[in-house]
Amino acid sequence: MTKRNIYQKLHDACLSAGSVKKGTKANGMHFNPLLHDKVQEVATQALLDNGLYATCNYLTEIVPNIKQVMVVCTMRVYDVDDPTQHILVDGCSAFGNLDKFGTGNAMSYSRKYAFLNLLNLKTGIKDEDGYEAKPFEDSTEQSVEEPTYMDETINVEDIKHELKNAANKQAFDIVKEKHRANVEYLLRNNLRAYRQVTDIAESRELQLNKG
Repeated sequence: MTKRNIYQKLHDACLSAGSVKKGTKANGMHFNPLLHDKVQEVATQALLDNGLYATCNYLTEIVPNIKQVMVVCTMRVYDVDDPTQHILVDGCSAFGNLDKFGTGNAMSYSRKYAFLNLLNLKTGIKDEDGYEAKPFEDSTEQSVEEPTYMDETINVEDIKHELKNAANKQAFDIVKEKHRANVEYLLRNNLRAYRQVTDIAESRELQLNKG
C-alpha cells in the first residue's frame, strides 16, 4: 500500500468526517448551538482514523476597552507515522469575560473553529434536532461573496440581509438599533462575524447617504 503524505491524510480525514449533533437550545438562544465538545469529538475521530494528531497552544490578551480577554488558538496537526511533519492552523480567536470561566470559554470557542477550519467543515441546519456538518464538495465555481461566519447564538445572515435591504436612512437606523445588542455581543464573542456585519452596515449607510 502506498504511503500517504500528511496532506493526503488530511484530505481523507476531511472526506470521512461525520456529522455534528447540535446541543439543546438554551433560554435566550435563537437556535440550537453547535457545541465545542461535539465538534472536537467528530474532528478528533476523523484525524485519528487517518493517523493524525492535533495539539493546541493559546495566547491570551486582555482588551481593556471592551473588558474582555482575547484568546488566539494555534493548532498543530502531526503525522503519527512521521512526527517531523505537521500542518499549522493559526489565527482562530475568541473573546471571553474577565471572570474565572472567561478564558476557558474562549479557549474552547477558538479550538472549535480551528477544527472547523482544519477539516473545511461545511455547517448547515439539517432539522430541528440535528446539525449536519459536511466537507465542502469539489467545485470549479468561485464564490462571489465571502461566506457568512456563523454564530451559535446570533443569526448573522438575517442581520446582514436586513441591513442590505434597508430602503432608506430611517429604515437603516431602525435596523441598526434593533440589532445593536446582538452586534455588541458579536464584538465580544465572534470578531469575524462582527466585522462582516459592520462592513455591510458601513457600505449600506454610505450608499444611503449618497442618495
